[in-house]
Amino acid sequence: MSTAHEVDYKICGEDIQFVEIELDPNESVIAEAGSMMYKSPSIDMDAIFGDGSSKHSGFWGAVAGAGKRILTGESLFMTVYTHQGQGKSHVAFAAPFPGTIIPVHLPDVGGELICQKDSFLAAAKGVSVGIALQKRIMTGLFGGEGFIMQRLEGDGWCFVHAGGTLVEKELAAGEELHVDTGCVVAYTSSVDFEIERAGNIKSMIFGGEGVFFAHLKGPGKVWLQSMPFSRLAGRILANVPVAGSGQGEGSVLGPLGSIMRGS
Repeated sequence: MSTAHEVDYKICGEDIQFVEIELDPNESVIAEAGSMMYKSPSIDMDAIFGDGSSKHSGFWGAVAGAGKRILTGESLFMTVYTHQGQGKSHVAFAAPFPGTIIPVHLPDVGGELICQKDSFLAAAKGVSVGIALQKRIMTGLFGGEGFIMQRLEGDGWCFVHAGGTLVEKELAAGEELHVDTGCVVAYTSSVDFEIERAGNIKSMIFGGEGVFFAHLKGPGKVWLQSMPFSRLAGRILANVPVAGSGQGEGSVLGPLGSIMRGS
């Protein structure tokens, strides 16, 4: 018997997508705060402690679930959207930046999905949202974005977001793949994940690709993103003009403009 609510959905858009979820009476969906785009008036919003799943039921279960969310940098509370009216009703959740929304039916991937902590968007109520700490010392110390992942468990639908272009790969048993840690969006629990050193000392220092990369080993499925948000944010910050520098948009002089103006 299914413990998660059964929901229907539709993904809309191309570059910046949103997912519209259809709810029957008394059906619910959970989501991170701030991700809602629109909803029907018959859908009530409520902040819940933890994720509202049966795994985290009861007071201490909710405390444990909320405590795990602190480790991922998320809020103690999630928002649950419940259809309190008659007939069909809809609620939509928008992706935070350009990319692709990935719908995953958890029973199709063994009931468990490991994903980047910032990629989770929404899920049917009953899906457990926990953490997946990497067991290996090297992975834990140097994993960066891949250190603390989220573990989605249950028998319902969940939705995660990948930045830029989405790449899906099915790894055969023993097949290996090296990936930038930030480019790993999600993978099934059968995939072995660890961190390896990126080449020799010279390439680590001067290569510009980071000191470590993710080593994925099959069997299992992995989802990759071409534009992690951390990379996008880094490029934006690197190009923010400094106050008084004269590096306005479209300027061809750059710092030279400030010298010519005597500033």
